Amino acid sequence: MNQPALGIKISELRKSKGLTQEELVEQCNISVRTIQRIEAGEVTPRSYTIKTILSALDYDLEKIQTVDSNVTKEFKKLFLLEVDDSKEASFLTRQLSISWISGIVYFILGFGEFVVDYLRYFQDNMILNTTAYSILKLVVLTSIILFMRGFVLSGKIFKNYLLKITSFIFILMGIVFYTYDILSLHFGEFDFVILLGAQGVTYGIIGILLGISVIRLQNALGTSAKVTGIFEIITYGCMATIVLGFLGYIMLTPTIILEVILLYKISQMLKAKQMETQLD
Repeated sequence: MNQPALGIKISELRKSKGLTQEELVEQCNISVRTIQRIEAGEVTPRSYTIKTILSALDYDLEKIQTVDSNVTKEFKKLFLLEVDDSKEASFLTRQLSISWISGIVYFILGFGEFVVDYLRYFQDNMILNTTAYSILKLVVLTSIILFMRGFVLSGKIFKNYLLKITSFIFILMGIVFYTYDILSLHFGEFDFVILLGAQGVTYGIIGILLGISVIRLQNALGTSAKVTGIFEIITYGCMATIVLGFLGYIMLTPTIILEVILLYKISQMLKAKQMETQLD
């Protein structure tokens, strides 16, 4: 458990025992100032210090670790940040299939989303009501999340940490921007120029790193990884400049197609290896 949650937990346990900080330090042989800083969340104590304090409070350290571990595991499981190496190839193939299919959905819906956003931002014309607009955005966001999860998983499979983390950040930024986009319907007026600029710079920087990480897959996936990575760098590089943002959005079409093909290729590689294993 990290700070400040650890400090809050220790403070709660101490108070439940009816102990003052001074009484607790007498049992732990730790200075009052140290206890104060730990409970305030100012410092992260060493494992030995945590064990000593919890022992004095008659609390099992494993209870804290288990709660923290379960939450972390569920979070990592949701976004495929941590996949058990013992998982069957069929599981991995199924997840990648969901991803490239979601990429196709995102690609198709993207054209409709572009038209709706263009009319809203530049023509001040909402052709969809609030409910329909929100549903469209949520469906697009879901497809993006499932699509990018494939790259998170690919980063895990090929031990490409940069691919894994940039894809995950891409997902988080997507959630932030799409949530704001939906909530902005209820804010009244907002500066869409600033919003588009922030999206361009953010996605641009992350996308460039994504492209670099994809190029690193060329030893395993060949030319397709290199070409996809180059397109990502060019596309998101244009977005990051803002001035060339429109060109970046045009380049996004072939880039997404290449990304879908790449995920499909990875899923087929895993499927082929699964068949070889079964034959052996």
